[in-house]
Amino acid sequence: MSQYPTDRPDTPALGPLGQIRIGDRAARTLTTELARHAGPKTALLVGATADSLVLAEALDALLPGDRLTVVAADVTVAGHLATLGSFLTERVKVVDDLAAAESADLVIVAEPVVGSGEEARNTVEQLSKYVAEGGLLIIAAVALPGLSGGATDELDRIAARQGVGSDLVLRNTPPVRVHRLRFTDVDPAVAGKLSPAFRPSSVPLYGTMNIDSNGVAAAGIALGAAAFLKATRPKSKAWMLPALLAAPVAAFFRDPEREIPADPTAVVAAADGRVLSVEHIYDERFADEEFLRIAVFLSVFDVHVNRAPVAGKVVDYFVEDGGYANAMKPEAEHNVAAYTVLETPDRSRVVVAQRTGLIARRIVQRAPIGALLAKGERYGLIRFGSRTDVYLPADKAEALVAPGDRVVGGSTVIARLR
Repeated sequence: MSQYPTDRPDTPALGPLGQIRIGDRAARTLTTELARHAGPKTALLVGATADSLVLAEALDALLPGDRLTVVAADVTVAGHLATLGSFLTERVKVVDDLAAAESADLVIVAEPVVGSGEEARNTVEQLSKYVAEGGLLIIAAVALPGLSGGATDELDRIAARQGVGSDLVLRNTPPVRVHRLRFTDVDPAVAGKLSPAFRPSSVPLYGTMNIDSNGVAAAGIALGAAAFLKATRPKSKAWMLPALLAAPVAAFFRDPEREIPADPTAVVAAADGRVLSVEHIYDERFADEEFLRIAVFLSVFDVHVNRAPVAGKVVDYFVEDGGYANAMKPEAEHNVAAYTVLETPDRSRVVVAQRTGLIARRIVQRAPIGALLAKGERYGLIRFGSRTDVYLPADKAEALVAPGDRVVGGSTVIARLR
């Protein structure tokens, strides 16, 4: 049963009352596109209650030039907003149903969509009409299909066609998956207005230190193996090996916050490590022009989270098969590699190559075609030692590093675009 009255056909059916709620991390994930945009921007929040954490996060994200319309789920929302001061009341409008709302850059659904696959499809179709040109529909589904009545599978299918990113939020009851859907093309210039997005795959540990969710899983597997061996072979010391491995394995996936240079002409390192080479090459896979390529080697002791070297729109992504040579050797040129092609706000092409190495065999890339990346934003990682190459248009780029230099992903300026 929907938590909303059935006599309001213009409002989609969302999460059932009392069973599925959006917690802190899920609320922040749903509203991160609103928070990261420098504005001015418009947003439409559908199905919010007065105590909704999504509403609270959306209000916190508003800047002076922004406008937010709330399709209220109950009559208390307007009264609640009236108590929050003139800054918000001047920028927020509350309406009773979706028909009274206008299109917006961002349409955010405040509760997970449940019901049948057909109901989920109808909800997306209805809400897509309110998404402005180049805008996003941000919508969540329960990550446990048995609780969603078919909506989860249908939203996954829709995201495979229209999605420009999805985030799994495990620290929610129950876990939810947040989809970002885009129905029309977006100008790459919008990426220049964005700051790096909050992603639940970066799990906070302490202070400015995070760990990638892959590390949480790896450490959990090691500790689980230790517990199993301890229980099944109580007299053996074999359990100590996986137990001792858990901490260094987790440390490999550390993901510290980084201070990103504000200079729009600065190109930042895509990863931590040591510069292997700075050279001019031609590569017709990307464009019929000369590129400046800066290659960085990552040892097993470096941070392996990859970051976007420039702001831009992902216009292509492909993986090429190959070998697993030592990433420091010339033969690594032919290793398995994943290529992410970005179109910058000035329409230049910048490419990041994630190359495997002798030990690295697993590439993670989380920015699908159509996604917008801010400069310095996390977009993937390579496991256990590897190499990351950045290709820049040679006629516009000036290298600021040399072979042997140490660089820090997201912070070190490796080149400048003219």
